[in-house]
Amino acid sequence: MKVLKFGGSSVGSPSRIKEVIEIVVKSDKDNGRVAVVFSAFQGVTDTLINLANLACSGSQQYLTSLEELKERHFEAVRELIPVKKQSHILTNILFNIKELSDILHGVSLIKELTGKTLDHILSFGERLSAFIISEALKERGVDAGFLDSRELLICDDSFGSGRINFEISDKNIELYFKSHSKLQVITGFIASTKRGETITLGRGGSDYTASIFGAALQVEEIEIWTDVDGVMTADPRKVKDAFSVSSLTYDEAMEMSHFGAKVIYPPTMQPAMDRNVPIRIMNTLNPSFPGTLIGRKSENERFAIKGISSIDNISLLLIQGSGMIGVAGISKRVFGSLANMNINVILISQASSEHSICIAVMPDSAVKAKKCIEKEFKYEIQAKIVNEVSITNDLSIVTVVGAQMRQTPGNAGKFFQSLGRSKVNIIAIAQGSSELDISAVIAKSDLSKALNAIHTTYFNNGHKPINIFLAGTGLIGSELLRQIERQQKELFSNSLLKIEVVAIANSRKIIFDNHGINLTQWESSLTNSKEIADPDTLVEKMLSLSLQGSVFVDCTPGESYVNKYPEILSAGISVVTPNKKANSSKLEFYRSIRSSSKNGGSKFLYETNVGAGLPVVGTLKDLISCGDKIESIEGVLSGTLSYIFNSYDGKIPFSELVREAQVKGYTEPDPRDDLNGMDVARKLLILARESGFNMEMVDIRLESLIPEGVSLQGDVDEFYREMKGYDSSFEEKLNSARRDGKVLRYIASLKDGKASVSLKAVESTHPFFSLKANDNIVAFSSKYYSTRPLVIQGPGAGAEVTACGVFADILKCV
Repeated sequence: MKVLKFGGSSVGSPSRIKEVIEIVVKSDKDNGRVAVVFSAFQGVTDTLINLANLACSGSQQYLTSLEELKERHFEAVRELIPVKKQSHILTNILFNIKELSDILHGVSLIKELTGKTLDHILSFGERLSAFIISEALKERGVDAGFLDSRELLICDDSFGSGRINFEISDKNIELYFKSHSKLQVITGFIASTKRGETITLGRGGSDYTASIFGAALQVEEIEIWTDVDGVMTADPRKVKDAFSVSSLTYDEAMEMSHFGAKVIYPPTMQPAMDRNVPIRIMNTLNPSFPGTLIGRKSENERFAIKGISSIDNISLLLIQGSGMIGVAGISKRVFGSLANMNINVILISQASSEHSICIAVMPDSAVKAKKCIEKEFKYEIQAKIVNEVSITNDLSIVTVVGAQMRQTPGNAGKFFQSLGRSKVNIIAIAQGSSELDISAVIAKSDLSKALNAIHTTYFNNGHKPINIFLAGTGLIGSELLRQIERQQKELFSNSLLKIEVVAIANSRKIIFDNHGINLTQWESSLTNSKEIADPDTLVEKMLSLSLQGSVFVDCTPGESYVNKYPEILSAGISVVTPNKKANSSKLEFYRSIRSSSKNGGSKFLYETNVGAGLPVVGTLKDLISCGDKIESIEGVLSGTLSYIFNSYDGKIPFSELVREAQVKGYTEPDPRDDLNGMDVARKLLILARESGFNMEMVDIRLESLIPEGVSLQGDVDEFYREMKGYDSSFEEKLNSARRDGKVLRYIASLKDGKASVSLKAVESTHPFFSLKANDNIVAFSSKYYSTRPLVIQGPGAGAEVTACGVFADILKCV
């Protein structure tokens, strides 16, 4: 035999109730005999509380709400029962509504609402829902009977949270079920006092009802049906990789429930625990899923912990002072004063020196707790041997739970290390001697980041997450997404890297998906997105998600996101970019980025700032890290200008060659952006700064390839017409170089602390003489490379090689 319990969300609408009926029918067929406990329809208990309060206040609005309540239950009958069989059911509902109306009328007359009266009012929710569903089951062909649990469950008179008399109630249940073979549809949440008065069982009352009946009948299993796939390793709303736990011990379930996990209210498990009856958490929306089994023992201990739970908002009280050291009875006085005021303590942490005690309470109890403790220690505070109680608000508790933690070295270390790596400050710590759980009090703003970090540490099977937030979907950004999509599976299998693109933004729109965007259709998703792109929106979302392994990738050409780098890096999120604006900006900003990266424990990677995918920046950094000293740098740092001068042989005029390069896509849409030399100057400035020179852009002597008589703005066609007038000047420079056996190259140079960018003629022995196509080339002369320079050469432009360099930087982040 089994006992099934369905909560309000499972019976929230007629369509949901139909699904529940199918589950019950199947279970009855498969298990031979079942009993089913039902909560009130979703939201009805809250409606009844509101009705009672309205009536007590004297407002006649309760009559309107009561009529709506009646209609909701009538509608359920109309949906579930054929018209010809509705009459007696509707009559029963009317009878109950009339009784409820009379009670509410009495409350409105005397304007008083006692706990006893409220309990009676609340009982109508379960009485109505269970009766309607029992009739629907009969219509489905099930031999079902309606059981008002008030007939069997006997409590004391603690209205609002009745305490069961198990001796009487268990005997009643046993006798009743011996004489009733029908499938029993039981009202949850309610019971009776010895005087026959209606009483409710408090929070989790319907679960409690199922546990009481299951324990009394010694059933094979109690099934608690909810709207989630059992117990999750963490809150899936906060941790995207959370998954269902197959089994838990009673103790593990208790601990996870206490610290906020949506499992089952701890006291409701006690009857089942006492009789060793397993409890299974199932999902009404996914009935084939096996859910989570809670019992004396847990199977399949794959991980060191079972789950992570949290309490989102708590306040921490600190009691400290020299007068507490070595004084017996301090703890008794603290907790006694709180108990007298009925204040629940969630967590306790005490220093081994006995100098201080920290206690966590719900925020609405914090001020009252402070006052009662200060009253208890009034004289010690006056004598200044105990300080005034301090309150810290906006805190959260995060807890890891698992029986496997007992006597397993390293578990606490993993917990604290994961928080430390994520820059989460721990304010207080608590661990019981059972070693079943470890709790930490942290800032509420760090909760999401902490949960994700801990979950990754314990449940990722060694896989390291990389969660990418991409801004810019031009040539480089689009190619990067193609490369990631091609490599995702291989990196997951071979390198244990789990790469997901969580956000993509262009200049107009933005898309987010915590579980990873489908990269085979990101373009259509972005096109159809209704969310407007905005740097603030992207950064705020990224910071609020606090996903482990977050990397911001800026593939935009402008400065929209550049000013956000310090904020992003300070938050512990790495930044990867081919955009040169940040590194070639003012020296003060350049330094602030590095400072933010250091403080946030994040990485700022920009290999593609110089030489596209060539290892220029990384090589330079390695040389300096190993103690080398750069003496000079020379380089052809523009793929566009490299192509132009490598191709310029005088057969066609210089201006036509530039136009040809533009047609082939080698130049910017406006070729003046290449010919003015600023892009090369920015790259040289970056190399100079990486070499240790505190240089600004104005310190670079720049020779533009745009003659002085040519307009720097305006129509591009007009620019080409003006350039024609200077073709002879470029031809003269070409011929002069040829006469000396040299070639023209646009070279960036750094020597003796002086930087320049200019067009030069180089001889055949120079490393740059044989340059081909759009190659970049850089020559480093240093203390270690003094006789011959270290030369790096290869394609210095192109979406594929640049995106590859960006991708490599992303992988370096982990």
